[in-house]
Amino acid sequence: MHKANSIIMHAPKTLIFETAANLELWPQILPHYRYIRYLEQSPNRNIVVMAATRSGIPISWTSEQIIDRERLEVRFHHLKAFTKGMRVVWTFQDAPAGVLVEIKHDLAFRVNFLAPLADKIIGDFFIHHIANKTLRDMKAYVEAKANRVTA
Repeated sequence: MHKANSIIMHAPKTLIFETAANLELWPQILPHYRYIRYLEQSPNRNIVVMAATRSGIPISWTSEQIIDRERLEVRFHHLKAFTKGMRVVWTFQDAPAGVLVEIKHDLAFRVNFLAPLADKIIGDFFIHHIANKTLRDMKAYVEAKANRVTA
């Protein structure tokens, strides 16, 4: 399974990157995130339990987060739940219209014959939908914050 979501944000790239990397902030600015619980915490690597909802359906997963400030990437590796093994990469690139923020999800399903069904349910219904909502809500937050700073 490969899913990609992207959006153009109008805010400084470092503000966007630091907001995406700051998981403690997510439940405050992303209404569909119920909580983030840290199991291990350091400046560049965290193990977290993340919980969100999709149309009222609660979901949660455990993930390793890597904050790569040199490459300006935020990476996740899902360690438990139905998405165990999934790799997620957030990238931030300058674009003519602003900053292109992209989230890529890659997962090889463990049971091959169920992959088409899992792709529809896990990939399209949950991951793609939640990632789009995450990007839209984060865009609203960083653009409002950038406008307050520059106003």
